[in-house]
Amino acid sequence: MVENVVDKEQNPQAQSESEAPEAKTDDIQAQAAPAEPTAPAEPTAPAEPTAPAEPTAPAEPTAPAEPTAPAEPTAPAEPTAPAEPTAPAEPTASLEEEDLDQEQLEQLYEQSFRTIQEGEVARGTIVSVENDYVVVDIGYKSEGQIPVEEFRDPDGNLVAEVGQQVDVLLERAEDDDGTIILSREKAAKIKVWDEISRVYNDDGVITGAIVGRVKGGMSVDIGVPAFLPGSQVDLRPVRNLDALIGKNFDFKILKFNKKRSNIVLSRRALLEKEREEKKSETLKVLEEGRVMAGVVKNITDYGVFVDLGGIDGLLHITDMSWGRVGHPSEMFGIGDEITVKVLNFDRDRERVSLGLKQLKSDPWTDASEKFPVGTRVSGKVVSLADYGAFVEVEEGVEGLIHVSEMSWTRKVRHPSKVVNVGDIVEAVVLNINPEQKRISLGMKQVEPNPWDVIAEKYPVGTTIEGRVKNITDFGIFIGIDEGIDGLVHISDISWTKRIKHPGEIYKKGDEVQAVVLNIDRENERFSLGIKQLESDPWDEIPQKYQVGTKVSGVVTNVTDFGVFVELEEGVEGLIHVSEISHEKIKTPVGMFNVGDTITAKVVSVSRRERKIGLSLRRLEEETDRASYSEYLNTTQAATSNLGEQLKQVLDRQNEGEGEED
Repeated sequence: MVENVVDKEQNPQAQSESEAPEAKTDDIQAQAAPAEPTAPAEPTAPAEPTAPAEPTAPAEPTAPAEPTAPAEPTAPAEPTAPAEPTAPAEPTASLEEEDLDQEQLEQLYEQSFRTIQEGEVARGTIVSVENDYVVVDIGYKSEGQIPVEEFRDPDGNLVAEVGQQVDVLLERAEDDDGTIILSREKAAKIKVWDEISRVYNDDGVITGAIVGRVKGGMSVDIGVPAFLPGSQVDLRPVRNLDALIGKNFDFKILKFNKKRSNIVLSRRALLEKEREEKKSETLKVLEEGRVMAGVVKNITDYGVFVDLGGIDGLLHITDMSWGRVGHPSEMFGIGDEITVKVLNFDRDRERVSLGLKQLKSDPWTDASEKFPVGTRVSGKVVSLADYGAFVEVEEGVEGLIHVSEMSWTRKVRHPSKVVNVGDIVEAVVLNINPEQKRISLGMKQVEPNPWDVIAEKYPVGTTIEGRVKNITDFGIFIGIDEGIDGLVHISDISWTKRIKHPGEIYKKGDEVQAVVLNIDRENERFSLGIKQLESDPWDEIPQKYQVGTKVSGVVTNVTDFGVFVELEEGVEGLIHVSEISHEKIKTPVGMFNVGDTITAKVVSVSRRERKIGLSLRRLEEETDRASYSEYLNTTQAATSNLGEQLKQVLDRQNEGEGEED
């Protein structure tokens, strides 16, 4: 019956079809009124619904019903009885079926006409979903309409269903078309502001999503836009605020102004409160030696700060691992959950020192058993120095490969020429000192030493052939085997030529032959000689240039101490300044020129020193003595001839005088 009344109010045009039943209903209510003392006051309530019945006034038969109502209540029913004899039975049947008393009927009837003020929020039920609007029943005289756009989610999907309960705002009771205008969005905003006021007064928490950055902070959606200052985002300054966009958080309302639509939020206040609560609990159990779980909050060059629950502890880089750690970021990232051990706790200053490596035993305690001398190990190059490479053979245990232990044959000036950081290398343990935490490793020991077999492969006197790999002031290096070079000293290049620099004769890449002179395995030196390919001409020099021999040659050099004379190719003699003249000469420079031909006398020959001494002075003396002897011989001969002639003359004279007598 209540539904019929509501339908009549929502659709006035249908009243003509139901006037008779309604009249019967009114008559029944009028008859029931005398049953209770207070009934006469009640019939005035339905006076309004009877107003539309004025068009029936011309029906004369019904007019006498009004004055006769007190005397004969049933009189007005006679004219209408033939029309619809069963009409009055409908309300009676409904009342019997629903088993309602008169009081309940009146309450339902009053509720059906309850009034809702414009601007009031009410709960309604969706009765239909149209293309452009959603029809909602809020128990008013008629149903209201809400634009369908208000029922779409951010993806554009429609979220309205028939029977769904929604909160709406009555914007206008009826427009020009008699339609009730409702709004779901405005109702939501009103409820949000009510919720904001409640949360603020109760010092509660409200949840919202960070939607973007604004000047000085972030914009938060809590149903209406709110402002989150940058200083209130977290306990510590956040470098990348953009990373928070799209995330939901709980906030505290610091202040709000509904008229200005101004709301200021704080997340930091909640975090500080939460931290203080956790801190008090953590301090109860925090003690040195305790193993605790924490979250990495910040990373620095010297370590990481770990949140143990309201109180932060420092995990220094030296306490992260028994091994080498270049930077804490190599092991941890912000937000990582780790387990640490409390090394030190200053309760007064609330400073906590943490350790991670202390959760494991020191690997050096049993390093001697794991890595005895001679053990072949494999490890990762973790660092390079000018003198060698550090290799981690296991976590916390590093060994040094010195540059001298990297190659049997190559002279390594820097380890980067052989290995790089991150390389996996094999080595042999040469020495270990657990007390000082040092292990000496060798890479070259992994392979056999080529110097052990080089002497057998190239015995002394063997002629080898190779390319000139390097030229120095003191000789040339010739490649023999891979990694092994032999040195030809400048003095072993030629028996006779005076060589100032090997580059005068050879250049890199030249193919040359040489003779093995000596192999020093301990010092890893290989000596070669080129001149030894031929016999030594000095073996014959002492016989060819004997002392006293007169020789001739060309001046090749003039110095203050003498003159060098080339007697033959590669053989030179020296005329010392004291052997130039009988007279004392300070320097022969200026007296002789390069290219002059000189004849001198051999005064000394040394095969061991490969020197020939010449003398001009002695040759001159010898020449003078020879000339003098020749002169003497000539004089004696001349004197003898004159005496004989004189004797002959005298003899002839004597013979003539005798004849005269």
